[in-house]
Formats: sequence, C-alpha cells, structure tokens
Amino acid sequence: MPKPTRKVIISCAVTGAIHTPSMSPHLPVTPEEIITDSLAAAEAGATILHLHARDPETGRPTQDPDAFRAFLPQLKQATGAVLNLTTGGSPHMSVEERMRPAAVLKPEVASLNMGSMNFGLYPMLNRFTEFKHDWERQHLENSRDLVFKNTFADIEHILNTGNANGTRFEFECYDTSHLYNLAHFVDRGLVKAPFLVQTVFGLLGGIGAHPEDVAHMKRTADRLFGDAYVWSVLGAGRNQMPVAAQAAAQGGNVRVGLEDSLWISPGKLAQSNADQVRKARELLQGLSLEVATPDEAREMLDLKGGDNVAF
Repeated sequence: MPKPTRKVIISCAVTGAIHTPSMSPHLPVTPEEIITDSLAAAEAGATILHLHARDPETGRPTQDPDAFRAFLPQLKQATGAVLNLTTGGSPHMSVEERMRPAAVLKPEVASLNMGSMNFGLYPMLNRFTEFKHDWERQHLENSRDLVFKNTFADIEHILNTGNANGTRFEFECYDTSHLYNLAHFVDRGLVKAPFLVQTVFGLLGGIGAHPEDVAHMKRTADRLFGDAYVWSVLGAGRNQMPVAAQAAAQGGNVRVGLEDSLWISPGKLAQSNADQVRKARELLQGLSLEVATPDEAREMLDLKGGDNVAF
C-alpha cells in the first residue's frame, strides 16, 4: 500500500512588528485590514495565522490586549484557522508587556523567542528613506544598538504562563544556541512533545539563509529532539520562498506572510498575505505535497481547540 501523503502546515504571519506602514501600502494596520487580510490568507490555504496588533492611527506595534480583541473574535467566528498570538511583540518592549495578550486571551498557540540576540533592522534604511510617521525611522535606527532580550527567566515566565492556560508554543529559533536553549526547557519538563520549532533564517543578528545554514539547523534539531518536534521554517525578505522550498523538500513546514517579507518576487511588493500563501501552496503542490487543514494541524501539534480560548 502507498504511504499516505504528508501534510504540510502553512503559517501566515500577517503584519508583525518589523516592517512599518510606509514600506508597503499593503501592510495590514487597522483591525479591519488585519481581519480582511487574515481571512483571505486562510481562504488561500493558511493553516495557522500568526498575529500581531498595531495602533490603527500610526501603525505602531502594540501589545494592548484590547487591540487584539478588535479582531480576534471576528476571526474566530469567520475561520477555523489556528490563531497564534505573538509574545515577541516588538524587541523594544519588556517581556511583561509582550506577554499580556497571550496571558489574558489564552490562545491555542503563542510564539516564543528562544534567546536574546542582536536584532538589526537598520539596513532597511538603505531601501526606505521617506516615512509617514515619526516613530518609523527611529524604530529602524535604534536597532543598531538593540538586544532583543529573552533571558532564561523571561522564557520560563512565558512558558509557565502559557502552560497554565493550555497554550502551546511556536518556538522561534534564530540560531543554533536557541535550539539548545529549547532543549534545556525540554529536559526540565516545561516543554512537552509534540512541539513546533520555527527556525528563522536571514535576519541580521541570527543565522544566515544559506542552504547549509538550513541543513545545519535541521540536523541539530533532529539530534536534540528526534521525532518529538514539528519542524517549520521562515526565511526573511528575499529568502522567504527559497528557504521554504528547501525545507518542504526535506520534510518541513513553512511560514510566509508580510511580517517576514513584503515581496512576492524581486522588486515587486506582495499585494496581500494571500499572495504569498498562494505562492507557497503552488510550491508545495509542485512537490506533490498537500496542505494541512487547521484541524489536522491541531492534531499534529496537540492543540486544545478553538473553543478553549478567552476571546
């Protein structure tokens, strides 16, 4: 008998906290834009929606739970996609501020950055020179001297809070050391299988996006975690689809979205998150792979279900 076709999770990171409104007119900022773009991405095939919130007037990232409440109930009602809330927020925020939405709203999944790191966004000033809001240039310029703080105490606090709420995690690993940090918490029993490891490539301050970098992270995760984890990748900027293609061919899952890249092809802005989801889906279909449904992802990741959240 032929083996069943492997199902691939497509995560879509809808808006994030890296890119600013002046960089693309297609970046969702208001609750209405986030709802519209998220639903279109889900319709295009996104299994998981990774969500940040923004001030609707300025587009500045915010971790006010009320900002998330402006779109989460509508998304829950309109789509079965898994809703994943950030605890990364913005690198400029304290861990207490970053954790508030997940602590209050108790999602099925929340992201969790697995180590402190330099987080260099300032090279984008070479491409983008005119900004509508005063905070945008400062946001990029200040990253020259920015450490994104995620200490062992910070990680443990987020884990304990999420575990108490039945929230599972998207463990974002930007370098090899972050995999070892995750292994430390697995050894302590604070992280239990099956867990989602999101390896991140091509961000200044983390590991690069060379095929050998992708292979090295996969080899290391395999050695540390065996079959206890679900592997996914995101490539920043122009690395988005090449990294997705390599990972998908090696048994991985993929993340796309305007948080990670504003582009759909060289020099051409994506007009929506759905554009990138469709492109990822075409890539997977070219490899004879099927996209996982939200319920299949819930089973793969042992999630508590959309009825057990606080929104």
